[in-house]
Amino acid sequence: MLLIRIFPIFYSIHLNQRPVSSGTKRKKRVPRPAYSPAQGPKYVRFILIAWRQRIPIQLHSMPLGTGDKLGRYEILALIGKGGMGEVYKARDPSAGRDVAVKVSQAQYSDRFSREVRAVAALNHPNICTLFDLGPNFLVMEFVEGPMLAERMQQGPIPLAEALEIARQMAAAIEEAHQHMIVHRDFKPANVKLKPNGAVKVLDFGLASVGPAPTPDNPENSPTITMATQAGMILGTAAYMSPEQARGETVDKRADVWAFGVVLWEMLAGKRLFEGRTVSDVLAAVMRDEPDLNKVPAKVRPLLRRCLEKDPHRRLRDIGDAMGIIENTPEVLQTRRSWVPWALAG
Repeated sequence: MLLIRIFPIFYSIHLNQRPVSSGTKRKKRVPRPAYSPAQGPKYVRFILIAWRQRIPIQLHSMPLGTGDKLGRYEILALIGKGGMGEVYKARDPSAGRDVAVKVSQAQYSDRFSREVRAVAALNHPNICTLFDLGPNFLVMEFVEGPMLAERMQQGPIPLAEALEIARQMAAAIEEAHQHMIVHRDFKPANVKLKPNGAVKVLDFGLASVGPAPTPDNPENSPTITMATQAGMILGTAAYMSPEQARGETVDKRADVWAFGVVLWEMLAGKRLFEGRTVSDVLAAVMRDEPDLNKVPAKVRPLLRRCLEKDPHRRLRDIGDAMGIIENTPEVLQTRRSWVPWALAG
């Protein structure tokens, strides 16, 4: 429909056709020749070729404001912004609920749409539910509460609290892995902490279904996509596994690594891998060994297995980590005190 509306304007300009004012004598109308793409301006030909070949076109839409509509969703407020796009709180009148709408800067590819639909099929209390998919936006469950990244800015998290958060994160990742879905961008900014103590893992923006395809500020490094001769580097620098940073094919063990990094940072109260640039961070991921003396002794064996640089020697299943965490006295005590709140929420 967009092409139908804008094409006459561009074509008219190309043929120097201008509207005649009311005081000007109308000239005899000359029939226009049949249109072929070779006759039109370059940008018209580009749009037509892109449409025919299904090439993703960069979108430069104006930011949405309160009261604007995106499909049937009414925008309420901007709640987040990053290199990949904006996130809005919106209202779904047909379902009578608030939702989160993530708008991308580029139109989604067919492959990405298929992957998102696979993620939407997941049904787990620790995974943020996906409701709808548009040409360049996702509609998901609106989750109240801060990001784990915000909680970590307050300093080290006590062992019992950190392990309970880790247990729920592991449960969410394990559910995805059971359905052959690898998150590939697991980090504190993709984890929500609800007021009742529940954890929600969200933003499977780089999720891969089945086998994976082959100077920024590192303190707030965005999700990056970088082509290499070996394949694709997808993810956030500080939480990439070594094989992911090298652009190699990755599997669920990349999520195990990222889980270990997040758990280490929750307990240590600082970044595990640092650098002045994203390149420096990637180099540190591949070169530096984690200092396990900065975390409690009880979790060192688990973190040592999660943060093994060789994926063949790394903990293979996040479910194993969940089993280890669930049997710690701290988590058992926390869960006994948390259950009444969870039932009430």
